[in-house]
Amino acid sequence: MPITTFRGITPTMGQRVWVDPSAVIIGDVTIGDDSSIWPFVSIRGDMHSIQIGARTSIQDNSCLHITHASDYKPEGHPLVIGDDVTVGHGVLLHGCTIGNQVLVGMSSTILDGVIIEDNVMIGAGSLVPPGKTLKSGFLYLGSPVKQVRALSADEQTYFKYAGLNYVKLKDEYLAESS
Repeated sequence: MPITTFRGITPTMGQRVWVDPSAVIIGDVTIGDDSSIWPFVSIRGDMHSIQIGARTSIQDNSCLHITHASDYKPEGHPLVIGDDVTVGHGVLLHGCTIGNQVLVGMSSTILDGVIIEDNVMIGAGSLVPPGKTLKSGFLYLGSPVKQVRALSADEQTYFKYAGLNYVKLKDEYLAESS
């Protein structure tokens, strides 16, 4: 797996993390215990930090980056992803903050300065414009994203199921690679 040191900072991995050999992880990146990084994911912490929580799955072909510090935005935006988050296939996350127990649907784009609170579902193909806050307990969908409805009790229990399902799957990958 290409783990690249940049500006003297090497990515750090928690315990029992699976990183597919085709993924690329660069610079100031921290990945929490039992998380998984799937094929062709790019995580580039070259000009700011990226933090990925525990039991979080970043699925195939997703791109994770930051907002660099500049005259326009002196502090920039790190990328922060909480625990028990499922990031679907082909997602773009850029300089945003994602809480715990969030599902980001396939092919969604979440841009600079966005804050997604805990317990949120974002439907596939959604665009979350810069600076928007998505409140806890709701399904969001569209381009640009709109609050659709409150999450049902079943949907709220899905977060833990999805997280644990990917923990089991990455454990199988780890067992076969050792």
